[in-house]
Amino acid sequence: MIKTIALLLAASAAASVIPPASAQAAPAAPTPALNKTPAACPAVLKHSFKRLQDEAPQDLCQYSGKVVLVVNTASYCGFTKQYEGLEKIYAKYGSRGLVVLGFPSNDFGQQEPGNAKEIADLCYNTYGVKFPMFAKTSVKGPDANPLHAQLIKATGKEPKWNFTKYLIGRDGKVLEYFPSKVTPEDPQLVGQIEKAL
Repeated sequence: MIKTIALLLAASAAASVIPPASAQAAPAAPTPALNKTPAACPAVLKHSFKRLQDEAPQDLCQYSGKVVLVVNTASYCGFTKQYEGLEKIYAKYGSRGLVVLGFPSNDFGQQEPGNAKEIADLCYNTYGVKFPMFAKTSVKGPDANPLHAQLIKATGKEPKWNFTKYLIGRDGKVLEYFPSKVTPEDPQLVGQIEKAL
């Protein structure tokens, strides 16, 4: 009986045919990247900030390779209506690589006294803001957040009021500083954005 089982096992092993190496399926070739290789993160974007609506940390390196417009914002300022224009240029140029980053700040005239929920409500419900907004922060002086400290150093210009804008090129180079009075629709700002895109 043991001999019969051994013979059956031997016959079974002999009957199973293993294809030669040349007939085996080749391993799948790596899938080529679809031009999704992220650009190296420039120093100016190597920062993390909490997102306004839920305080989830956001790495600014996710915006590498984009044209970035950094704006310090406030809810109770004569320039607050610029939210509308900022959202319009974000909607118009976002598909071409522009991102607007909003940083609420209470540095000027105490015009951003609210908490994150109050600020988010104003941005999203009143002005329909869809561009990224971050938690309230300081943008000037010794308490300036690290991004604004770098922008100030690169341009030699500190924000003088709410809705000051800094334009960063795709390569991470700080291109321009725009004071509050330069609106998002201003040909000077739009021209620089289009040139950078």
